[in-house]
This record gives sequence, structure tokens and C-alpha cells, in this order.
Amino acid sequence: MAPVQNGTVIYKEPPTGYPIPGKTVVYDDSQTLDLDSAPLQGGILIKVLVLSIDPYLRHKMQDANSLELLGHFNIGEPLANYSVAVVLRSESSAFKAGDHVYGIFPFQQYAVIKSDALKDLRIVENKENIPWSAYVGICGMPGQTAHHGWVEFAQPYIKKGDVVFITAAAGAVGAAVVQLAKSAGLKVIASAGSDAKVDYIRSLGADIAFNYKTTSTKEVLKREGPINIYWDNVGGESLEAALEYAAQGAHFLICGMISTYNTAEPYNVKNLQNLLWREITFHGFLAASYMAKYDAEFYGTFPALVASGKLQHREHLVRGLENAGQALVDVLSGQNVGKMVIVVADD
Repeated sequence: MAPVQNGTVIYKEPPTGYPIPGKTVVYDDSQTLDLDSAPLQGGILIKVLVLSIDPYLRHKMQDANSLELLGHFNIGEPLANYSVAVVLRSESSAFKAGDHVYGIFPFQQYAVIKSDALKDLRIVENKENIPWSAYVGICGMPGQTAHHGWVEFAQPYIKKGDVVFITAAAGAVGAAVVQLAKSAGLKVIASAGSDAKVDYIRSLGADIAFNYKTTSTKEVLKREGPINIYWDNVGGESLEAALEYAAQGAHFLICGMISTYNTAEPYNVKNLQNLLWREITFHGFLAASYMAKYDAEFYGTFPALVASGKLQHREHLVRGLENAGQALVDVLSGQNVGKMVIVVADD
């Protein structure tokens, strides 16, 4: 077979503010790959089907800091994130052609995954026959984040009558947390950045849903709180409001800070002393740190719940790897409703 085009999204330079498609990241369609003869060296050749677009990708577009678990993108190399791909060829006994695999793959149409990286991949059997895109959303890292964080840092502390406040509740993580909190019988306050998103989180069961752009977060929490569990996806003023109206001994799950990912200076929260006076516990966490502990439970429950309709999710599908740069900007600016997924190829 003649070499085929292998479109790739390349990281070109750190952005100031929001990434700029064509400058921060560039789609390069000049590369080719011979699918029959490309050396595998004990690895596998994959065709990427779907790619996840997540806010944390912006954080990886900064100067390298070796102390961070997530690492950073290297200039001149492809972006990479959680994806589902199909194996085309394999030199590993653990994988065969036709297997569907989940892992962190480069933003390319095709890729050779070296043998030393195979241990991090999961074969997706998909017995429930749900769309592959679900496995980079509700049944992928965003769902893992919601499940693992909730089980580790919220579930052990909740009690009857508790109040939960969730920001960015229409996002892939937040929407899952809304449903986990309601299944635990808790009162859920949830915020989002548009009326359409508010309608969505209300449909998921949130007791109090509001648009933080048109309604004061502090006024809502003053009226509906105090809050016992705070799931923070945005930081900034919402975190400040949560600190103001936290119950004694509250637990804060710090999952994201999207409000400051694209700003030159971080928002300076003014009432951190409430950590002391309210005896608040902060839990900063990354899902990857808890996958070994909770993935078996997660994959044993979430796909079936999604297939049955008991766990709702919404997707924002964008076709074409060349649109990945704009898709990231849309996520960071809140233009999407539901999980942003790049559909690279059909199965």
C-alpha cells in the first residue's frame, strides 16, 4: 500500500491568553505513513477514532515544570490527549488487529505506539455497544474524574441533609457530579454560564440551577446554603463565594480552575482565612492518581449506567482533526454544551 496522509496537530508556541488556532497549534497535513511497512518495534499501529478536548490541555501549554504530574507539551511535537483508537497492526501479544484501545495518543490520524507505552493502554470491549465517543467523556477521563473524586473525597463525608455546590455543572465532569450527588440524596446547587446550560443541568436533577453571569453566586449561596461539599471546576470568584458560605467542616474538591487558565494573572481569593475559621478541608486531585484504585469499579458500573439511560450525558462532536485548535478555544471560552470530542475517523 502506498503511504497515506497522516494529519497531525502540532504545538507551535505558548499562548498569551487563549490559544490561537494556526499559531499556538497548527494542523499539518504534509506527513505520510506507510500502514503496511511502518516499523513497530514490538508496539502497535493505531488509527485514531475520537479525541478528547479538555480544559487542562491549556495548562500543558506553559513552560515546562518537571514537578508536575501532568507534564507539558513540547514545542514542535503533536498535542496528545485521551483517545479511542483501533489497532491496525500489532507486534505485541497483548493486542491484536481490530482491538479498540483507550489511552493518551497524539493528535494524529495514525500513530505507532511503542512497546514501553503499551502498559498504559486499556482494551475497550464495549459490551454495552455505546458510541466510542462516550469512552473519552462520561466513560473516560471526565467520568473517571467525577467518580474517583466523589468516591474518595465526598462520599466518606456526606450525611443526610447536606448541600453540594457544583460549578461548570454543564461540563462533562460537572454534569456527572450533579447526578452522583443527586443519587446520594443531597441538595444540589449548580452553576453554568448560559441559560441553555442551566436548562441542561436542571434536567439532570439539580435543585437550584443558575447562570452565574446574570445571577450573583454569593446571593444564591447565602439563600440556599451553607454548603457542605463544594466541587470546584472554575476557581476565582466562585471559589471565593463558596468560602464565604461554607458550612463548618466543609469539604472542597478542587478539580479545575478554568476561570484563570487564560488570564495573565490569577484571581486573588480574598477570604482564605475561612479555611481556618470554618475548618474547611481542601482536596486538590488529579484523576490519574486514583485510576489504579477505582478504575475497576468505574468500568464495572458507568458504561452500563450510560447504556441504560440512568446516567445522562451530552456531547459536542466536531468532525475533523483540523478543527482541534478551534475546538479547544471553544471549550476554554464556554461555547460548547456537553463534552467536546473530535471525531477523527469512523471505525
